This record gives sequence, structure tokens and C-alpha cells, in this order.
Amino acid sequence: AWKDDMGRLAGGFIGRQQGGAWHTTTANLWGGLALEKFSNRFESAPVAGSTRAALGTQTAAVDWARVERIKSADAEGAMHQASMFGAPAAAGMLRNNTLLLPWGSAGGTLGVTHQGTGKPWLTVQSLAAVELEAPFAAGYQVNKSVTAVEQAVAGRYSRGDVLRVAIEVNAASDMTWVVLSDPIPGGSTILGGGLGRDSQIATRGQQGSSGNAWPAFEERTFEVFRAYYEYVPKGVFKVEYTVRLNNVGDFALPPTRVEAMYAPEMFGELPNARVKVEPRR
Repeated sequence: AWKDDMGRLAGGFIGRQQGGAWHTTTANLWGGLALEKFSNRFESAPVAGSTRAALGTQTAAVDWARVERIKSADAEGAMHQASMFGAPAAAGMLRNNTLLLPWGSAGGTLGVTHQGTGKPWLTVQSLAAVELEAPFAAGYQVNKSVTAVEQAVAGRYSRGDVLRVAIEVNAASDMTWVVLSDPIPGGSTILGGGLGRDSQIATRGQQGSSGNAWPAFEERTFEVFRAYYEYVPKGVFKVEYTVRLNNVGDFALPPTRVEAMYAPEMFGELPNARVKVEPRR
């Protein structure tokens, strides 16, 4: 049965590299030989031609002449400019190699055919716009706590309140390039970035990042806190940030999500309750 998972095993094997290499000279020697044998056995002929998928009456195709690597200079690869991005290639490092077919109301059978040389690898992922009702862990277990740093009315959120968000992630295995996304009420400000009207007092006591992983890059927008990790080993890592509520309203937040960027089957989600922000009194 393990032979059916050879593609996934090879992908995970490559995913353990950092900066395009494994940790030791011996590992690089044996790893290179193993991938060479794997390529000779399963990828001896280069992929060319087209791959067509059909689900019910819907069809889509990939023209392999248009498939190319994403470069670090491209918008999709901007976060990788300081690393050896693209050596070797992984599924998420290519463009024009994905298909999206809508679900039919009556269901159906997915059929995939390839016309041309070689045998491309296929990863199938199902997507559904349904509300998450309970935490879900497929490689990453997510826990989150929110505490008030400054609160006008105890037990209620008001405009101008400052909150401390702590997220703990338990990773089941080593993985490169993992992203953590945590939504915030629209228009809120994530403190600690050094911008105008920032507050050093409000961020006092903030732990930042700790544990087994440290972010390579952080995004602090008015909608989400997002942290990119170049390498996340097995174990627990934590991150904290401080946010100030700026807008009044009733906010429905999407789940907090952790995912491996180049292994979409590795992810974890945690549902967030609605947040009601009232006028300050």
C-alpha cells in the first residue's frame, strides 16, 4: 500500500529541506541519490501535452507548455526573496498547473486524462463554503485566547479597547513554509508596528513569538494578522499580538487557520465567535 503514497513521500522528503538543502553533507548525498532513483523510476519522461479533467458537464485543462516556475522576483514569491526559493521545485512553486471545477448539485465522478508524454502527479482537493462549527486538525492543532489589556466596560467590547491575542499551534510533523492567519474585526489596528498613533504601553508584556518556530515575515493589516514561517519543526510554537478595536459593528470572523503552503492537506482551523463592538461610553 505504501507504493501508492510514493509521490506524497517524495514531496514530504523534499519538504524537509531548508534553503534548498538538507542539514548535513551525508543527508544531501543520500537524499540526492534517492531522488535520482525516484525520478528514474516514476518521472523518466518529461511531462508535455495537456491534462484534462471532467466533473459532470464541467471540464478544464492544463496546457503544460504554459506551466512555469514562480520566481522570487514575482509577486507570489516576494516572501522568498531571502531564501533559495525554487530549489528544488514543489507543487506550490508553479503557476498555471491548477484546475477548479464547481460541484454539481447531483454529484458526479471526476475523470482525469493526460494526452502527451510523461505522467504528471495529481493532487485532488475538495472545497466547500460551509461554516466551521468545531476545531479541525489535520497536522496542526490550534488554540487561541483573547484577554483585555484596556477595556472600557468589563464583559463588553467597545471602540478603543485593546486586546491581547495569544495563539498556540501544535505541529504534528516538520514542514517548510507554514502560514498562520488570524482575522480581526475590520478596521482594527494591530499594535507594535511602529506606525503613528501606535502605543508602546499597550504592547508592554506582549510575548511575541516563542516555542519551536519563528516567523520569517509578518503581515499586519486592518483585517488579519498573518505570519509566515520558513520552517516549522514538530512541536508547539506560540505567537502573541495586540490589537485595538477602531470600528463599531457586529463582525462575523472567519476561522483562524494554519496551513502548509506547499502541502495543502496539512492544516488546522479554529472557529471564531462573532465580535460585537459597541460605541464607547
